[in-house]
Amino acid sequence: MKIYFATGNAHKLEEVKKMIRISLYDMQPMSELGFEGEIPETGTTLKENAMIKARFIHEKYGVNVFSDDTGLEVNALNGEPGVNTARFAGDDKNSENNMNLLLERMADQQDRSARFTTSIALIINNEEHVFEGFVNGKIAKEKRGTGGFGYDPIFIPSGYAKTFAEVHYAVKNEISHRYRAFTKMVEFLKITNKSLI
Repeated sequence: MKIYFATGNAHKLEEVKKMIRISLYDMQPMSELGFEGEIPETGTTLKENAMIKARFIHEKYGVNVFSDDTGLEVNALNGEPGVNTARFAGDDKNSENNMNLLLERMADQQDRSARFTTSIALIINNEEHVFEGFVNGKIAKEKRGTGGFGYDPIFIPSGYAKTFAEVHYAVKNEISHRYRAFTKMVEFLKITNKSLI
């Protein structure tokens, strides 16, 4: 059975394919449905945005679908950028500009603690489900590393001295917020949906 990932982010799609093999399902990008546009994210929370995207594809194409939304919450900035993580420095979603703005805002902050959160919305068999994953850490004082994407060069996960962009992708994929959320979804699919295969 096919299940579609409602994202236009090629980096995110590739990361998910590397970290999780949904053996019971044939995972496909939404571009396979012929949809190449961007789904408006008008929610006020990560959960809302994830569900908006999943519902959009489900209602338009009638397929099993999941979507995610991820936010970086920085304590010293009262939880910002949060739901505006991708557009922190503008609607063009430029990662370099986002990181530069965050580092600028954090320049004089002693408390550099932060948390990444991923919310996944799954619609399967016309039923809606939500899964979440978290990873705590801190904001580095400068960009380090060339791996990953988004804010990875400035996020240091708890228990590590390196940023997500410095550690091997296999290490990141075992501890990341996205991995933890997707693991919950995959376990749900294995347990509850075998009869659909």
